[in-house]
Amino acid sequence: MKLIYITADPYEASIADQSFVDYVMVDLEVNGKSERQKGRDTLISHHTIHDVSLIRKVLTNSKLLVRINPIWENTEEEIELAISFGADSLMLPMFRAKEEVQTFLSMVNGRAECQLLLETSTALENIDSILGLEGISTVHVGLNDLHQELNLRFMFELFLGDLLDQLGKKVIARGIGYGIGGVGRPLVSQLVSPEHIIKEHIRLGSSQVILSRDFRKVFLDSKSEHLLQMEEACKQIRDFAQDSDNSQNERVLFRQKLVASISAALANFSPTHEA
Repeated sequence: MKLIYITADPYEASIADQSFVDYVMVDLEVNGKSERQKGRDTLISHHTIHDVSLIRKVLTNSKLLVRINPIWENTEEEIELAISFGADSLMLPMFRAKEEVQTFLSMVNGRAECQLLLETSTALENIDSILGLEGISTVHVGLNDLHQELNLRFMFELFLGDLLDQLGKKVIARGIGYGIGGVGRPLVSQLVSPEHIIKEHIRLGSSQVILSRDFRKVFLDSKSEHLLQMEEACKQIRDFAQDSDNSQNERVLFRQKLVASISAALANFSPTHEA
């Protein structure tokens, strides 16, 4: 299971790197985000292009991922600067049409991994033509914006139907990596168990997840414990993914537990959003 940690803080990035997080993400996306997420309990990053070079300097094990803005007049400049500052991977959010993805892929031109953050209903409608494009490394489903576009109340509600299953089959059949949303820290009170979420990832063929903002609370404790806590939390997430005999009974059991916890959360719903 590939893990993504979002930060523009070099110290946090170094801890994530020592914990063998697969990607440290600098999040440049701001265009339209405040309007989309107005009134929602979400985290809007205020990272800058200069943070890319700062984070690059502290990474040894992790790849540097940069989420750019949706396609706009300065997309090419953002891509050129991110690559020149050392980005290994770029992520395009909020795309809707094949043409936007083609523009992104053409501008990157094979110089970095190209990840797509699928978070619009129109992208879902156009997914077959989008997946036919060459150069996509990963399609990652953004649960926050997608659940809102689909008029759902709770981001994990997307796990209840077969949308993620059917989408994953299409993505994986093309030899493209598949990722879904975020996950909170294990052994900390969560609306939905991180273990159940990760088990469902495995059932769906997902191999990538974002470590939610809950992981940032690791850095509220004594500095001497930061690395230990991050290492342990990441290990637990990976153990959830690996500790499986892939039996039909096990998949059914964890699926039932996940559905029950999401249904319970919906019954007592107040909007909370992560990652």
